[in-house]
Amino acid sequence: MYGYLPFIEEGDTLKIIGKMVIHQEYGEQFKIDTFEKLMPQNSKALEKYLSSGTIKGIGPATAKKIVEKFGEDAINIFKFEPLRLAEIKGITNDRAYEIGEEFNEKWELWQIVGFLEKFGVSANNSKKVFDVLGKDALQKIDENPYLLVDIVYGVDFYKIDRIALEIGMPKDNDFRIKSGIKYALLTASYNGHLCVQKENLVLFVTNSLEVSEEEIEDNIINLKVKEEIIIEERGDGSNWIYLYPMYKVEKNISEKLLALKNSKNSKYIKNFEKYLRIQEEKLGITLSEKQFEALEQINDNNVCIITGGPGTGKTTIIKCMIELYKSEKKKVVLCAPTGRAAKRMTETTGEEAKTIHRLLEIGKIEDDKVHNVDVNLTPIDADIIVIDEMSMVDSFLMNYIVKAIYQGTKLVLVGDSNQLSSVGPGCILKDLIDSKKFASVSLNKIFRQAAKSKIIVNSHNVNNGISFIGKKSEEEQENDFFYINEQTQEKMLYQVVSLSKERLANYGNYEFFKNIQVLTPTKKGMLGTKELNNYLQDALNPKSEKKQEKQYGAITFREGDRVMQIKNNYDIYWEKGSSSDLNSYENGAGVFNGELGRITKINNTEKNIEVLFDDEKIAWYAFTELDELELAYSITIHKAQGSEFDVVVMVIPWASSMLLTRNLLYTGMTRAKKLLVLIGSKNVIENMINNSEIKKRNTGLKYKLEKLENI
Repeated sequence: MYGYLPFIEEGDTLKIIGKMVIHQEYGEQFKIDTFEKLMPQNSKALEKYLSSGTIKGIGPATAKKIVEKFGEDAINIFKFEPLRLAEIKGITNDRAYEIGEEFNEKWELWQIVGFLEKFGVSANNSKKVFDVLGKDALQKIDENPYLLVDIVYGVDFYKIDRIALEIGMPKDNDFRIKSGIKYALLTASYNGHLCVQKENLVLFVTNSLEVSEEEIEDNIINLKVKEEIIIEERGDGSNWIYLYPMYKVEKNISEKLLALKNSKNSKYIKNFEKYLRIQEEKLGITLSEKQFEALEQINDNNVCIITGGPGTGKTTIIKCMIELYKSEKKKVVLCAPTGRAAKRMTETTGEEAKTIHRLLEIGKIEDDKVHNVDVNLTPIDADIIVIDEMSMVDSFLMNYIVKAIYQGTKLVLVGDSNQLSSVGPGCILKDLIDSKKFASVSLNKIFRQAAKSKIIVNSHNVNNGISFIGKKSEEEQENDFFYINEQTQEKMLYQVVSLSKERLANYGNYEFFKNIQVLTPTKKGMLGTKELNNYLQDALNPKSEKKQEKQYGAITFREGDRVMQIKNNYDIYWEKGSSSDLNSYENGAGVFNGELGRITKINNTEKNIEVLFDDEKIAWYAFTELDELELAYSITIHKAQGSEFDVVVMVIPWASSMLLTRNLLYTGMTRAKKLLVLIGSKNVIENMINNSEIKKRNTGLKYKLEKLENI
């Protein structure tokens, strides 16, 4: 039997629903789909439940006394006469009341868990629903099931809608139409959009809810009056509808950035060129004309954008800028969206870089970002803030950044505008550049040393729509790029596994768990991450009596596996270094989406998994937290953005042309530092190079910047 059973304690009685499945290795198993926690039906079951410590202050001894005192009536005592618990020695009247409250609250929660399961709401989210709606939750949901769409991020509106209609909710009910409008806007944000054109929204909701346009228009007006949505009428006469928090985020970014741009340039360095030449000599470099221009723009402006592909000199600019401002006693702070990007920034500059989340000291901001736009942040103590990998920064994260910057601080945004857009909604870097409201320098020259790399040259060629297939290499170029033309998925799979297992080790002494990462565009299919991870796990870390395992859902976690954290968790405790050496020892809490590591120990006694992450911290995951990890022998190109790996094996199977785009290929290629092996059909690769379509995101940041600047 396997499945997810959160909040379960020893002594609980469960009703489990599921089905028998055949596992390829373990044979017939019972897969848990859902479960219900049942009230203890007799005194023996109650004693076992209470003995588990699930009610604070009651252990085995007290549980035994309660059951001996009240017998079969004990459950009713808890529910209806909790003050009688004070008849037990050691329990005061106040404590008896608290115990009764806790007992009943827990069972209220579990009633809700069972009730909400039919709406597709998980046990974890059921707790959130209970916290928001309180003890009347069942009644409130019965009256308006669509409340769940507002409370639970990612809940399936159509499943709730189907159940609501089945229990008699009319199609033209205002609760239903308003919820459908908001859900359509929220769904658009999953695809990167912050807003939807009004006529498109009305058409979509009309078709999906089967109601009239007039009814939708009436509810749009109602939502606008209540400030749940905003309608932005733009200069061209178009009307764009936002969820209120989405609009607030964009408005705040535009106002804060323009205010920062127009504030006094208090960090301006006089005799700039003279001091810059001193730093050139100190670093032993000669800046190009574009690099000099970029540094000059940083000095002349409070907000500056620097873009360019690999090998165009962005790192040199940052290093020179750091030395220049440090010599002027200015504090420079470096950050990036992900842990790997921050680590790479530290390695290339020699200065500490933090993730944006750690820099801002953001507390527990849930994945439900829409409801957390007003989070309080610690202001950043810095004269100059440099943010790398800006293409990954979404609108919510940018909002947090601008809220934490003091006026007069310099903000330098560095990135590659040709890479994939952020996972979250918005296209901040592109919108800021397109607005032409901020100083911006585009680096397009590949430096001589970088030009020796076929990875860099071919990446730039791809970005310019030029194929590398069949082209002869220049003699001075390094042999760091290989293309393998395969037509079938089976042959591609063979190449991936054999390269990862032995061929790359023989070629360059590369070791998979130290140097190599497999990338793919998709999660699905034989060459998607899910299947590839199973094949690579079998090849590189096979089952062994010496290795402990833990089955979690469809994933078998094994000691030695490479894994990835797939959501932000601010609570997971970690340690780094030796506790016996105070100079090297460090501890803290928080592991973030995209961090990679290896399972070093599976402890079936303690029911946890120990993971050593790439930045040398060790974290422990309870078995109930394993939904936060997945195997990472192979990861998607999207997940790899912001990271670099010594060796990348990238496989490109056939897929939809909407997925297989030029900027996806370019992003994947630029993840490789020392060696890139690209596997795929010649036709598919060339189609990608020619497919310059970039899915347009509906945003209003450029419009707001232009409008505000002209006021």
